[in-house]
Amino acid sequence: SSGMLLSVLVILLLSMLYEAIKMGKAMLLRRALLALPRSLSQESLVEPEEGNTHPAQGSPSLMGFPIFFRRWFRYHVGQTLFHVVQVVLGYMVMLAVMSYNAWIFLGAIVGSTLGYFV
Repeated sequence: SSGMLLSVLVILLLSMLYEAIKMGKAMLLRRALLALPRSLSQESLVEPEEGNTHPAQGSPSLMGFPIFFRRWFRYHVGQTLFHVVQVVLGYMVMLAVMSYNAWIFLGAIVGSTLGYFV
């Protein structure tokens, strides 16, 4: 009986964590979009080097990207990690619910509700 209570509590907490990660991912997406420039033209992405008359001066390279691209890339990597954790947690909760135990199911529902509310 105490094992069942612990299982329901763990599923409740995993469901809450799933919702928290979902919200964190949305906030990270907002920050990533704000890190992008208003114009994505090649001129705004690449800073020309002084004294360089090479024809490939305007070609984008990783070193030529300004700080906002690097910041956006870091946000994108963070979002990817959040997504992986969210998918793993989602499958763990799904597998627990597929045990067809009503208490586990209620723990997942209550945890998801509390996680969204908080």
